[in-house]
Amino acid sequence: MFEDFLNALQNFRMNKTRTILSLLGVVIGVASVIVITTLGESATSNITGSFASSGLDLVQISAGFMNRRSSSALSFTEKFREDLWDNIPHLKQIQYTNSISGTLNYGDASANVSATAIENGYFEMYHYTLSEGVDFSVSDNVNGAQKIIVGKDIADALFADGNALGKTAILIQGNVRFGFEIIGILEDSAVAKSVYIPRGFYSKKIEPNPKAASAILQAVDKDHAVAVESAVKSYSERLTGSANSVSVMSMQSLLDQFDEILGTVTMLLSGIAAISLLVGGVGIMNIMIVTVTERRKEIGIRKALGATPGAIRMQFLVESASITLVGGFFGILAGLGISAVAVNVLEWSYAIKWDACLLSFVFSAFVGVFFGLSPAARAAKLDPVEALASE
Repeated sequence: MFEDFLNALQNFRMNKTRTILSLLGVVIGVASVIVITTLGESATSNITGSFASSGLDLVQISAGFMNRRSSSALSFTEKFREDLWDNIPHLKQIQYTNSISGTLNYGDASANVSATAIENGYFEMYHYTLSEGVDFSVSDNVNGAQKIIVGKDIADALFADGNALGKTAILIQGNVRFGFEIIGILEDSAVAKSVYIPRGFYSKKIEPNPKAASAILQAVDKDHAVAVESAVKSYSERLTGSANSVSVMSMQSLLDQFDEILGTVTMLLSGIAAISLLVGGVGIMNIMIVTVTERRKEIGIRKALGATPGAIRMQFLVESASITLVGGFFGILAGLGISAVAVNVLEWSYAIKWDACLLSFVFSAFVGVFFGLSPAARAAKLDPVEALASE
């Protein structure tokens, strides 16, 4: 077989133009599959990183649609928080939030905002960092301090000179005005337009003993987030008798759904791209038929010297498979190169799907063998006398 492979390479060198044209179909087919799978893997990796920055270990609960037959609505009270601790496993912390909308003013500058009232540990839970200033202290929440942390876009809008820390901004809600000392500026672009105040202030000045608008549960790790989500849904349904009593969402479940959808789309597109590989196989079969016709004398001489039909068949199968293997190799290189350029332009992380590379390489060899069977069988059946006489 190795000798047949060397002979195949020698024939390729003798017919360079034909060989290159035969390779093109395979190269394009394999490269298309590699580009699609690599971009799909890179997109998944990029989105996973984005989700991770928002917290794959988090589960958010908000009010849902209550069934009319339900006996009571579910409220996010301190009693409900205690019940969650007692009934939901794998919990690390539970955060309650509220919000107020209004206009934040400083001098002549203003910005429409929705201020989120948060508890201590909120920024650490979401992995948000401060570019300037400090986080709310425990005493800020206990005492209901009138302090505020703003996103960088809000800070830029209100303070053109860039000196926001320590200044007092006025939050106007309807006819009520509250003065807040700016103690921090968030660095993350995801919260550039966000504003945060202590939830202690909300409970003292806005609504005494408030029910939270939403609850954020942090699982002990991201692997337990979906289990926490499922447990919360089951527990809430038991409490209210309604499956729609609350809306429960976890980043991990959203990511799992996205992975499933993207995987299906990638597989579909890869299947379409693989069709071009089959088309390349048809081209190789045509070239091999022509090759068999041109080399009838060679075949006749080999048979006259004692070569068996099996040896002749193997010679042409190896030659056909060699074309597709070489095409598969260069197709993988081309696909990885094109993917690297595309990923660099899109500014994604570069993630290679190695199993797709291996599968494409093996499939290209299969295409060569499959479409080489007919020409190889034709060569094996040639009568040596007729083959020599035809020359």
